Amino acid sequence: MIRTEAEAWRTYESMREVVFDTETTGLDPFQGDRLVEIGCIELINRFPTGRTFHSYFNPERDMPEQAFKIHGLSAQFLLDKPRFAARVEELVGFLGDAQLVAHNAMFDLSFLNAELERAGYTPLGRDRIVDTLLLARRKHPGSPNRLDDLCARYAIDNSRRTKHGALLDAELLAEVYIELIGARQAQLILSQTAAPIRVTGEPIVLRERPAPLPPRISDEERAAHRRFVASLGENAIWRDYVSLD
Repeated sequence: MIRTEAEAWRTYESMREVVFDTETTGLDPFQGDRLVEIGCIELINRFPTGRTFHSYFNPERDMPEQAFKIHGLSAQFLLDKPRFAARVEELVGFLGDAQLVAHNAMFDLSFLNAELERAGYTPLGRDRIVDTLLLARRKHPGSPNRLDDLCARYAIDNSRRTKHGALLDAELLAEVYIELIGARQAQLILSQTAAPIRVTGEPIVLRERPAPLPPRISDEERAAHRRFVASLGENAIWRDYVSLD
């Protein structure tokens, strides 16, 4: 049971994940390549809350043609965008202590850490990272596991993805991640009528309970949950299911 604001915050952070993606000028942050875009999606208990962080950055250098063909971000487009240092505090605040989810995560993490160190901030630890590429390779060995391949496998609409874009890719990856870890509980449909299910040839009949079980959640716990949902912001999906009155 949540008893204090500090305990509520620790519970909130323990359930929080941030799915993120980056776009860059190239492949190696130690050879002068820079971060030019980052997109972040907040998940609470594996559900998107509607909170995001997105920014383009002026890399203070040219844009190689090969990189431009991937994401379509030209040096001219990025010229009036903020430098990474101008938004680093906001970004670090958004990431907080959350677990970080990315596809081919070491690539994104290397660029993000290079920019953080350049701005005088502590780099992020690898222990905070979940790599969906590794998850996909374990779950689908021998299959192609690019983001587009996984969207096709899980019937996730990626028709807007004509070029790489950090926020769109983070949104798609959040859906892929939920599928990879089997957390798509919202799609479960439970039968409302008795129906036989056969397991190894033996029928199992599902029956409705004649009387509902007594509630196990106290009024204090319900109030604490409503306060927690209220703290998530106006776009939080949980507000559709919890009355805050």
